[in-house]
Amino acid sequence: MSAGPRTLLVGCGNMGRALLDGWLRGGVLAPGQVTVLDPVATPPEGVAVVRAPPAGPFDLVVLAIKPQQFAALAPALAPLAQDALVVSILAGTDCGQLAARLPGARVARIMANLAAAFGLSPVALHAAPGVLSGADRELLDRMGAALGPVEWLADEDLLHAVTALGGSGPGFVYRLLEAFAKSGAALGLEPQASAAMALAMVRGAAELAARSGPIEDSRNFATLTAKVASPGGTTRAGLDELEHGDAADRLIAATLKAAHDRSVELAREA
Repeated sequence: MSAGPRTLLVGCGNMGRALLDGWLRGGVLAPGQVTVLDPVATPPEGVAVVRAPPAGPFDLVVLAIKPQQFAALAPALAPLAQDALVVSILAGTDCGQLAARLPGARVARIMANLAAAFGLSPVALHAAPGVLSGADRELLDRMGAALGPVEWLADEDLLHAVTALGGSGPGFVYRLLEAFAKSGAALGLEPQASAAMALAMVRGAAELAARSGPIEDSRNFATLTAKVASPGGTTRAGLDELEHGDAADRLIAATLKAAHDRSVELAREA
């Protein structure tokens, strides 16, 4: 296996570290070929860390900083990114904005979540037509596959939806887990037992759905619901409450729309 591209990872916070762990675990990057630019990070063993922009050149530059930090860092990064493949996780910062501040770079965007660290994140990729070489696209395919199932998006605007569902979605799931745990405790379970049961329940339900055949659309999940909800049973009683007035659909739709709209706002602020 080759040593991998000479890589600069700009930012190694929660998301940057998850990406790095996933790529190292998947063999896409080699520790000795990676330099992390971050004022406080402690990267994995074998990965160099610097507190100021280093000397190049680099084949691959990964932007894993907050969108608000990009404008200030771009002048120092531009020389390092020239003639490099730049992969950005910056929500709301489009390829045109990235390319304008990093002239000479070949720009792509990737969206994933923290489960990328162990290969279980949804992954979306986008690049403007004609920008990437065949080698770039092959590398991005490998980078994405190391993090989870990959979707290439032709329409960059769809990354706002990916951000809402795939990126922010885990936060919403954790909030639902919290509600399950609290509600189980309110019914008399010990708080620790209720929280552990909630986690095991959601983990098992997701695994069962994943093993139930190819996912076509939301009807796959409706079919599983029907298998669990016997007429007149306990599950049906709970679902009647959850579905009253389309409450579940309306709540989740409003939640994702709020996240989506915030991503659009960030794009306008960039």
